[in-house]
Amino acid sequence: MTEASKVLHIRNVGADISENDLLQLVQGFGIVQKMVIIRARNQALLQMQDLASAINVMQYYSQVQPSVRGRNVYMQFSSHQELTISDQSGQIRRPSSDQEQQPNRILLLTIHNPLYPITVDVLHQVFYPHGFVEKIVTFQKSAGLQALVQFAVQQSALLARSTLQGRNIYDGCCTLDIQFSNLKELQVHYNNERTRDFTNPALPSEQVHSGGNVVHNNLLSFFGDAANLYSLQPGPRPAGFPQTASHQSLGLNSYQIPVSSAAAAANAAFSGNLPLGITGTNERSTLLVSNLNHEKLDADKLFNLFSNYGNILRIKLLHNKPDHALIQMGDGFQAELALSFLKGTTLFGKRMEVNYSKHPQINPSNDTHDYSSSNLNRFNRNAAKNYRYCSAPTKMIHVSSLPTEVTGEEITSYLSPHGNIVNAKVFEANGKKQALVQFETEEQATEALICKHASLFKGSTIRLAFSKSTSV
Repeated sequence: MTEASKVLHIRNVGADISENDLLQLVQGFGIVQKMVIIRARNQALLQMQDLASAINVMQYYSQVQPSVRGRNVYMQFSSHQELTISDQSGQIRRPSSDQEQQPNRILLLTIHNPLYPITVDVLHQVFYPHGFVEKIVTFQKSAGLQALVQFAVQQSALLARSTLQGRNIYDGCCTLDIQFSNLKELQVHYNNERTRDFTNPALPSEQVHSGGNVVHNNLLSFFGDAANLYSLQPGPRPAGFPQTASHQSLGLNSYQIPVSSAAAAANAAFSGNLPLGITGTNERSTLLVSNLNHEKLDADKLFNLFSNYGNILRIKLLHNKPDHALIQMGDGFQAELALSFLKGTTLFGKRMEVNYSKHPQINPSNDTHDYSSSNLNRFNRNAAKNYRYCSAPTKMIHVSSLPTEVTGEEITSYLSPHGNIVNAKVFEANGKKQALVQFETEEQATEALICKHASLFKGSTIRLAFSKSTSV
């Protein structure tokens, strides 16, 4: 048997599998220090930060088949105790290393899979624990969303890069790829959600308008239009910089960078009073759902239900346990909401159990349903508003995105196969037709929601959600 090593040997690495895919495979267990992909042999070597991290990876994947882009890969300890990256073989693909890049106090970030808005405030929360951050600039390039972070001293940049490289800002997404920039100084002319000079709080927040068009400052013009992002919960400011009303600082756990912006935003939405039983501190985003009526439920129906409490990244139905499923939410706070509000809910005559899974994420496979880019995820926009609507299943269903010409009788007829409807009303709000439909029981209303949400009704894709209204 091969001796345990912090270097892992991975086989069956297909041509479509990238370095970032392999980082995602082991991201929950520690930092990857070095990596090579040997394309000619469909193999890869990954060196973890320490032996304990590598052992944890192997123990986990001894119970779970590792899969990347639907392809099963096979993992074992390498016979090498250290990975030496060489330039001698053109068949080896490797990431940039510290030796190839001159250390600098300015870091260039590329943010892969940015499912959530990334603003200056979000990046400040991530980087300020490693030293005084002087300036941040975000911009959009062909490589994707990028940013420049300037520290006061080079040592802070070195520490941040070694600590954060390959980590996720949010659970399962927004992966950081960090290099040293060759710039000597960042020029920032505006303090807003795209650019910030923390040493000069007096800078204006708006760009000068000329002829109806926004005139970008020289730096942004050089890099291209900055992404039009919306600010999340700001992090702490250096001395002398205006403080926000409240914030939650960031730290690292063994899986990710646990950004608490979602919880902070929800806390603000609830005016500081989170729903009973919700702590806002949970960091586990994957749920294990059991005691399901597997003959009447599928991944899409589970998505329709759980998406009331957060964005859904992936759902996996367990073939060896047909009444079990894994559901990966957008972050730990959303998972906490779903668990709190749905635990014990009755679906198709069975009382559903919801618990946190021991797995930090669901790996892509042929059995996995991926919803990370679904436009049906409810929390990509107006997240704070949607948090306020979160509740346990109710008898009342709110129906939106209805066709212009619709009657109460038509919507009642469409939903009545799922239970006895006590009352219904069609009304108009913000120029759009909506409806409230009251069922006799919560179970009937829940069945209607999971079966008819995102369905086609008279040419329109309608949306259903639980309503806190007690009467029509």
